[in-house]
Amino acid sequence: MPMSNIKLGLLVFWPTFWTGFPIKMVFCLLLLAAHMHPWEGAGLFLLLLVSTPIDIWALGLCARTVFIDRLKVDSQPGIGVGLWIRWAVFSAIALPLIKIIVSATTAVAKSVTSSIVHAIKDGIYDIPVAEQISLELVMWGTVATGVLILCLLGWLYGLGWLTQSFVKNAKPLDGTEEERANFWDGLRIPADQPLLLTAFTGAGVVLVFVFWSLLPSTTPHPHEEYEFISSGQKEVKVEPKKVLKEAEKVLAKAELVVKKLEEEKGNESKDSKDQKAKEPAAKEPEPEKKK
Repeated sequence: MPMSNIKLGLLVFWPTFWTGFPIKMVFCLLLLAAHMHPWEGAGLFLLLLVSTPIDIWALGLCARTVFIDRLKVDSQPGIGVGLWIRWAVFSAIALPLIKIIVSATTAVAKSVTSSIVHAIKDGIYDIPVAEQISLELVMWGTVATGVLILCLLGWLYGLGWLTQSFVKNAKPLDGTEEERANFWDGLRIPADQPLLLTAFTGAGVVLVFVFWSLLPSTTPHPHEEYEFISSGQKEVKVEPKKVLKEAEKVLAKAELVVKKLEEEKGNESKDSKDQKAKEPAAKEPEPEKKK
């Protein structure tokens, strides 16, 4: 029974993405360790350069798995390269077009939603701010999400349609389900397993050494602006010359203060003496005359 284009495109694309994604993440970590951003400039170029053979391998592996497991056919050799070229050209045209359509739809939906909400506020009901934000988000978000889903379904339809030609040229597989499973197991299990294990382990060790060699410092250390907080008391170094200078400054200030206090005290005593001298002597009471 033939499979629909959307389902075929999804069954091949989804495992292909997750098969190559971990390997690409390892390379992204190496670029970040080398102070290169994987999403711009030379880092993006290197990432795309490395991603191409990874995607071709993952696409060929996953497409052949779907063909054997679901469609009961075995693809022709070189399906990874041929399918990747078709998908890459189609996606280079379709994905920017999807972005333009979704952006334009979102802008129109926001404008229409804002007009509807303001009309409701002016003529029917004064909507609070929080409810207005939620209402607008639901209204234009539903429209934008619906258009995005339709566009993605169209993109998956195109991927499935491009894959159908490889399905038609594939060789049918006869036998039971168990025989097909044994056939696929024989294809994916290498003849020399110790060699595969040695190569895999060696690649991992090499990547670890490359990662540590690209880092600016092999030992984690705090930032230069980090302030250390210690509960213990810090040992203070005593410098005799500095201590003597500070002591001389303190003594000089103390001497000035003492002199100033003495001057103020002398002025106060002099003022008090002058004030007593200016006061008139108290008059004695006159004796009463006898009659």
